[in-house]
Amino acid sequence: MHRTRNRLLAVTTAIAALAAAALLGSGCGGTSEESAASGDGGMGGKLTLVAYSTPEEAYRELIPAFNETPQGKGVGFEQSYASSGEQSRAVEGGLPADVVEFSLEPDMTRLVDAGLVAENWSENQYDGFVTESVVVFMVRKGNPKDIRSWEDLIEPGVEVLEPNPFTSGGAKWNIMAAYGAQLERGKSPREALDYIAELFEHVPVLDKSARESLQTFSSGKADVLLGYENEAILAQQQGEQLDYVIPDETILIENPIAVTEESKNPQTARAFVDFLYTKKAQKIFARKGYRPVVKEILDEDRFPTPRNLFEIHGLGGWDRVNDEFFDPEQGSIAEIFQSQGKSTASG
Repeated sequence: MHRTRNRLLAVTTAIAALAAAALLGSGCGGTSEESAASGDGGMGGKLTLVAYSTPEEAYRELIPAFNETPQGKGVGFEQSYASSGEQSRAVEGGLPADVVEFSLEPDMTRLVDAGLVAENWSENQYDGFVTESVVVFMVRKGNPKDIRSWEDLIEPGVEVLEPNPFTSGGAKWNIMAAYGAQLERGKSPREALDYIAELFEHVPVLDKSARESLQTFSSGKADVLLGYENEAILAQQQGEQLDYVIPDETILIENPIAVTEESKNPQTARAFVDFLYTKKAQKIFARKGYRPVVKEILDEDRFPTPRNLFEIHGLGGWDRVNDEFFDPEQGSIAEIFQSQGKSTASG
């Protein structure tokens, strides 16, 4: 009954995402319907990729690169991009998908629980993660407020942008980076939560996704944007006037990918996912600012290891973190939001 209710609640989101996918189907890096039907070698057919917002630019190059391979020749794509939680709920609610990529593992676990992704989705040498990143501070060009540490974010007069963690997977990574950083600095769990509460007093806008928060920052709002290193790098490549700071204490971000159980073209979908782990594809991800999971191509000069880099399992893993921090009714972040009049709605 609970699962059925969740699927019904996601129907509206699914319809909206379906429209977005249709709009993206003939552009945004995909091949056309005519190409998909050409039948001149390769697997052919069509794939629907449903992903979180930030890797859209990478797929503009990855999909044509896949089309150049024997397995990808003649394959057409429809694509849908939005906040990670929104996309996961949309697929759960009926949005068709052959391949799903999310910002964090719980959004994949939701589909495993719904029977839409196989339980063994993560059983490869990369644990099912296709890219990595770290949480950084995006700041105005020249860093005029000299933002260097987590403590600088709660200085008087500093405004911080952070997406809503009840819609954005990236926002959850940011919050756990902030929380874990306090533990790394010797603070207690209670003191770390107090820091999070104070941090959100400096957040004037809660956008739905990391991409929307970047747009808000680009419009001139706030002094700092919490986000992925890859988003900062891509923004610079696209001419945004910003710098970014990797704090000494930050978290390793891991982004999962999988073929769905309801894929109408599972062989081609698997070939596409396998392609994303090739050196060619991982180099494309790296050019767009992602840290590759294929470590032999990792450029340590471009992607230095932060001094105190920690992982989500050191904080109890996502199952525990989601329950303790992000339950929309009883989680500690929900309590902070309720006390500050902020929304915990997931859609």
